[in-house]
Amino acid sequence: MSLSMYEASTPVFVRMLNNLSAILKKAEASAEARKIEPSVLINDRLAPDMLPLTRQIHIATDAAKGCVARLGDVEVPSFPDTETTFAELQERIAKTIAFIESVDAAAMEGSQDKSFTIKLRSGDLVMTGRELLLNFAMPNFYFHVTTTYLILRHNGVDLGKPDFLGNR
Repeated sequence: MSLSMYEASTPVFVRMLNNLSAILKKAEASAEARKIEPSVLINDRLAPDMLPLTRQIHIATDAAKGCVARLGDVEVPSFPDTETTFAELQERIAKTIAFIESVDAAAMEGSQDKSFTIKLRSGDLVMTGRELLLNFAMPNFYFHVTTTYLILRHNGVDLGKPDFLGNR
């Protein structure tokens, strides 16, 4: 039996979003224990020309929900990018998971060979569902989850590889 587009996307995104949520909980606890204003972590970045932690989470959640919505042939939900607290970021992650889990697996059947157009500032990107998932959405998603992890790790939050990978 071959791997379905649902199996290759939804459970993977949900697992990593849950890991991201756990990482943010550790960050919030670390800030409290070290008496650091949470906004210091939430607004930090690794380099001056990088996006802050909040935007990393926005983009990671957008990549996950956009991919699943397209593959499932449903409208991509729009979330305002207004989160400024750990609680608000947690709520965004939870909304993303709830949406992703609401998309029917059967609706994704055959999406690997469908054509999709992604509108970027640099122009339209046309690809198959397989390419959308494997060459665009997943790498983008993992980049921003990893960057979130690295921003927090750089700021002294006690994180390790098991936090990123989560419990099996």
